[in-house]
Amino acid sequence: MVGATRTVAVYSLGGTIAMTADPVTGGVVPALSAHDLFAAIPGLDERGIELRVRDFRRVPGASLTFDDLTELGGAIDKTLDGGDVDGIVITQGTDTIEETAFFLDLRHGHDQPVVVTGAMRNPTMAGPDGPANLYAAVIAAADPRLRGAGVLVVLNDEVHAARHVRKAHTTSPAAFTSPGAGPIGRVAEDLVRLVSPPPRRLGVLKPPSREVRVGLYTVSLGDDGTLLAMWDGRCDGLVVAAFGVGHVPQRLVETLEHLASRIPVVLASRIGNGPVLTGTYGFPGSEKDLIGRGLIPASDLGPYQARLLLHALLAQESDRKTIVETFTALSN
Repeated sequence: MVGATRTVAVYSLGGTIAMTADPVTGGVVPALSAHDLFAAIPGLDERGIELRVRDFRRVPGASLTFDDLTELGGAIDKTLDGGDVDGIVITQGTDTIEETAFFLDLRHGHDQPVVVTGAMRNPTMAGPDGPANLYAAVIAAADPRLRGAGVLVVLNDEVHAARHVRKAHTTSPAAFTSPGAGPIGRVAEDLVRLVSPPPRRLGVLKPPSREVRVGLYTVSLGDDGTLLAMWDGRCDGLVVAAFGVGHVPQRLVETLEHLASRIPVVLASRIGNGPVLTGTYGFPGSEKDLIGRGLIPASDLGPYQARLLLHALLAQESDRKTIVETFTALSN
């Protein structure tokens, strides 16, 4: 059981966990406040954890923006700078939980953990998982064993690191996984039981100093490159979600080389599990060929995380050398 002196600040952003039926549309929409969410959790008030609850947004996860998350990160920093809060919990829609977690982790420089959670079943359904997920998230945020772990995702009593977590199912309460790594811990009997250390994190990135646009292009069978060419002049950086270990059709090579001569182009895998290789295959359109033409390998970052990292680096006006070194550091 967590001691009686722990304090957790909670920021509610909306999402399925906070949704109720809309009599007009017949569907569910974000409507519950953070206080409403906690009222539905039995036993939490017996854990001796002081909660400081704030309604920050009330929107679906799909509608969150970079500005929302930048403002949230600033609010969290201000809260943690006070020194009297042991951890943070964020509730939001699961559509973008993995992206929120990674976005915040890139900028989180405090020892206190930040835990992102949500729900796969809304409160109008049988067996809503929101109360259990929120309970576990608060327990994790208050647990001193997670100090220094950065930003985490807690659902289904599992603790995942922001670096690895993915939403892997559209409806299952066990939707969140960490491919190739697994959860770093589980919550049981009001304790976090660590099963592996958190992964090494990148250094804390600076706040954005300019607005940038970073595209994400997914390669698919029969791709003739027409849509890829349309990115030229329309973005400050591009992530290519390639086949397998980093391969594209040969007919895309010249376009990618042209783009890479003008903007940073990061080579990720559309699989989202396992690294992009750097020197195994040598045919035109292979990872070795593309890297030789100026593309930057994403290591084991999935395309969504690679896009967020590239966006963060460009927004703080990093040069190409810094961008390459940052992505390279992920492989070491």
